[in-house]
Amino acid sequence: MNDHGLITIDSNGTTAETTARLVHAIEKTGMTILARVDHAAAAHAANMSLRPTEVFIFGNPRAGTPLMQLDQRVGIDLPIKVLVWEDELGKTKVTYNTISWIASRHELGPSTDASVKAMTGAIEKVVAEAAGRLVQADAVS
Repeated sequence: MNDHGLITIDSNGTTAETTARLVHAIEKTGMTILARVDHAAAAHAANMSLRPTEVFIFGNPRAGTPLMQLDQRVGIDLPIKVLVWEDELGKTKVTYNTISWIASRHELGPSTDASVKAMTGAIEKVVAEAAGRLVQADAVS
């Protein structure tokens, strides 16, 4: 099955714990949370049900702007979006687009390899921490 550039990992916690860790991880890196979209709350307001489903939109203009300078249409995929959601079994998941998929989608070419690599490392670290999969260096003896 083609994942269309999506990565989904299991979280070691509830959606509330995962979102709290995600906010902390984003802020710790110096990136800015630009928006939070709570799809479940919107569904509830429309008298519909939806398991917890929240999108976090965040980034750092120093990382994303160089990609948009090459092709402003990259702005449809940036800033970074991470989805925290609960599946039908009650398991919390974290999903995001890979930066390499975004670069490939917009045919940015090898001149962006260093930026893509740096952004990939940042998002992977943030998502791993949100999912409770990143061991804190100060917690290791």
